Amino acid sequence: MSTDAVLDGTVALVTGASSGIGEATAKRLAADGAAVAVGARRVDRLERLVAEIADAGGTAVAIEADVTDRAQAEDLVERTVKTLGRLDTVVNNAGVMLLGPALDAPIEEWERMVDLNVKGLLYVAKAALPHLIGFADEGPRMVADLVNVSSVAGRRARAGSAVYNATKFGVGAFAEALRQEVTERHVRVSLVEPGAVITELSSHNRPEVLAELKGRIGEIERLEAIDIADTIAFIVTRPRHVAINEVLVRPTEQQG
Repeated sequence: MSTDAVLDGTVALVTGASSGIGEATAKRLAADGAAVAVGARRVDRLERLVAEIADAGGTAVAIEADVTDRAQAEDLVERTVKTLGRLDTVVNNAGVMLLGPALDAPIEEWERMVDLNVKGLLYVAKAALPHLIGFADEGPRMVADLVNVSSVAGRRARAGSAVYNATKFGVGAFAEALRQEVTERHVRVSLVEPGAVITELSSHNRPEVLAELKGRIGEIERLEAIDIADTIAFIVTRPRHVAINEVLVRPTEQQG
C-alpha cells in the first residue's frame, strides 16, 4: 500500500475487474488506500486478484456478478456496501468490443454490446447512486466518484464499429447528463475514453475482424492497462472542489 494513501477509509467498486483495465484499476485504488470490491463473472481470476492485493497490504473482496443481469448488478452494489461498510467510488469498466461491418454482423453481437456496455453500466450506476450521494456527505473525503470507462469510439464514429460506437456515444451522453444532475451533491461523474490498449478486449472478435483490426492499429506502441488505471486514480484522488469530467487517453502514435 502506498504511503500516500489518499483514499484511506474509502470503498471502491470496480466492474470488469477480472482482467485488463479493471484489474489494474483495482490494484491501483487499493494501493492508494481504498478497500476494493472487484466484480466480474470469472471468479477464479477475481480471487487471484484479491490475493495479490492482500499480499501488497491492501483490502479487497471478490464478488461474482454478471452486470447484464439487473438483479446481479444490484446485488453487486449491495454486497459491496454490506461487506465493506460504505461506497465512495464506482468504476463502471465492464464492456465488450465486437467490431465488423454492420451488414454482415451477427445481431447477437449487437445485443451483447448493448446489454453490457449500456444496460449493465446503467444498472450499476442506478444501484450505486443513492449510496454515492449518501456517503459523499459522511466520509473522509466528503466527495464520491462514478467513473464510466468509454472509448475513443465514443468520440469518433468509423466504418466497422457502428454499434460499438453507438454504445460508447451513449455512455458519454449518459455521463454528461447525469453529471449535471448530481454534481451539486458532490458526486463527480467522469468519463474516461481510452484509445488502443493492450488488453483482452479485442480478442473476442471474429478472426476476420481481428485481422482487419490488426491492420488498422499497425505496429504503434499501445497503452498498457496501468496507464488507464493511473488516469482513473488521478480523477478520483482530486480534492473535493476539483472534478475531472472527461479524459481522452490515446497512445502517442495513434492518429484516430
